[in-house]
Amino acid sequence: MINYIGYTFISVLIVSLISLVGVLTLSLKSATLKKCLIYLVSFSAGALLGDVFIHLLPKIVEKSGFGLGISVYILSGILFSFIVEKIINWRHCHHPTSKEHPHPFAIMNLIGDLLHNFLDGLIIGASYLASIPVGVATTIAVVLHEIPQEIGDFGILLHGGFSKSRALFLNFITALSAIFGAFVSLILVARVETSLMFLVPFAAGNFIYIAGADLIPELHKYQFTTKNSLLQLFAIILGIGIMTILLLLE
Repeated sequence: MINYIGYTFISVLIVSLISLVGVLTLSLKSATLKKCLIYLVSFSAGALLGDVFIHLLPKIVEKSGFGLGISVYILSGILFSFIVEKIINWRHCHHPTSKEHPHPFAIMNLIGDLLHNFLDGLIIGASYLASIPVGVATTIAVVLHEIPQEIGDFGILLHGGFSKSRALFLNFITALSAIFGAFVSLILVARVETSLMFLVPFAAGNFIYIAGADLIPELHKYQFTTKNSLLQLFAIILGIGIMTILLLLE
């Protein structure tokens, strides 16, 4: 038990530190950053889907079989992510920029990050409870999708009026909610043995939503050329391939 607890909190600390990646983009031109981001998004989409279908679901099915309950829990993860995103978008629409609400989008982005990072911690904790290799694979998948997200979040905060130092600080503070999420995950499983059967497929549903509803649609917004499309496809396959290699190393 001590081993997976240690791995869990080291992993969420690493994920939290990823929030500081925005500092690396300060010297990049916006056009260069945008060009790199689209392939990072492609890669992270592949890694998330690979983690779901190569690590998370096979592991939980091996333990309990694939019944109606697993399907319901996966759908719960998808619906939960949908509801959270709807609430954030609804709040944004009802608080337009004004003197009273100077940074509505940036503030809601921070709230969204808080919830999202908490869920990341929950996911990582649940994954390590399945097995240490599954936890490592999930951590890598989370890191890969956090890098482009955190760079984007940093840009949003700067655009919302925050200074560079303030944006980095706030991004880091919200990222620390991943540690609390991991703690809650471990407490739940310590008290309720069957909670693992819910948390892992719930995490899978969340990853499916992030990849399918947030990341992949972004790829279709990028200027279409055959070269760009092939590079995006290659990056997705590469992300899946990394997850496959991790499975072979178990």
